Amino acid sequence: MTIFQTRIAQLKREHQALIQQQNSPAGLSNGIYQRWKFPVITAAHTPIHWKYDLDENSNPFLMERLGVNATFNSGAILWEGKYLLVVRVEGVDRKSFFAIAESVNGVDNFEFWDYPIDLPQTEDPDTNVYDMRLVKHEDGWIYGLFCTERKDLNRLEDTTAATANCGIVRTKDLKNWERLPDLISYSGQQRNVVLHDEFVGGKYALYTRPQDGFIDVGKGGGIGWGYCDSMEYPEVKEEIIIDQKVYHTIKEVKNGQGPAPIKTPHGWLHLAHGVRNTAAGLRYVLYMFMTSLTEPWKLTHAPGGHFIAPEGDERVGDVSNVTFANGWIKNEDDEVFIYYASSDTRMHVATTTVAQLVDYVLNTPEDGLTSAQSVKTRSALIAKNLEIMQKL
Repeated sequence: MTIFQTRIAQLKREHQALIQQQNSPAGLSNGIYQRWKFPVITAAHTPIHWKYDLDENSNPFLMERLGVNATFNSGAILWEGKYLLVVRVEGVDRKSFFAIAESVNGVDNFEFWDYPIDLPQTEDPDTNVYDMRLVKHEDGWIYGLFCTERKDLNRLEDTTAATANCGIVRTKDLKNWERLPDLISYSGQQRNVVLHDEFVGGKYALYTRPQDGFIDVGKGGGIGWGYCDSMEYPEVKEEIIIDQKVYHTIKEVKNGQGPAPIKTPHGWLHLAHGVRNTAAGLRYVLYMFMTSLTEPWKLTHAPGGHFIAPEGDERVGDVSNVTFANGWIKNEDDEVFIYYASSDTRMHVATTTVAQLVDYVLNTPEDGLTSAQSVKTRSALIAKNLEIMQKL
């Protein structure tokens, strides 16, 4: 056998074994959600034909020509009975693109479609795109809102200077995508923009995250709320902040909406990310809150602390100590599949139910904001439990 023939057989065998690998629960859960043992998507899950020239004449050593560095920050949707992720795939050239991977059960055996998404461009082409939030809106369209990055033309001499805004596409079949104009707002740059899946007062409603700079939020930050009359000409004229960043909490630096919220009889369940400072750099965690069913901009419940934080190997990657989510799926059995990325490198899943999440949000104490109040809250739980334990 030639080098090419030997290597192609090895590559196919290893890739197929990875795709067919069965996942399993990762130990005893915390009662809120169940982590799973293996990542659901990694760079190694991407198809061989995306990376290698499979012509032996032009590639006799079967060298990787177009490498993939990471797969992370995926939007999610239940489509025709399958669990679909719109994955942020980052090549070794640092350019990200979107690609769809599907699974029958939502926890393993994800396989990518043959081609990545061919994203249409506006008159001002994207330099980089990432972190799509998928929303099946009541107007009949599936919208994908994502971050579009471009060079900051006011700082040409700085090769790291960029601007961030919300790009928008829509589709009816997840194959043919229509590019809409980028979001217009008047509060600085925008990241983590999410479309509410219902009309509110006859208008499209958006969760925003205004910020002063590309990375630093400056005086901005917090999860915002605004309206636009049309997604074909998306303009948010005013924003209010519905969930503020707060000193000495898990969201002291900045915070942003994850996927679109899940509607329940108790209110809208929200998953978000919060960022804090540490001596080792920024730490990204996930947290939850609830807003009013009839007034989705009004916060009603805010459990203290993080909901999901990086554990073990999840702490290691291109951007360490990060968990980030922009996709979750609620199926017809009210099971919830939370798809989260770790350290800007790979995708994981945690499973739970709507009932568990509602219980968590309604009954977990809020952050008391001081050490003294934290001790009081914990001591109250201890006293209650000691009394119960004496009766056991």
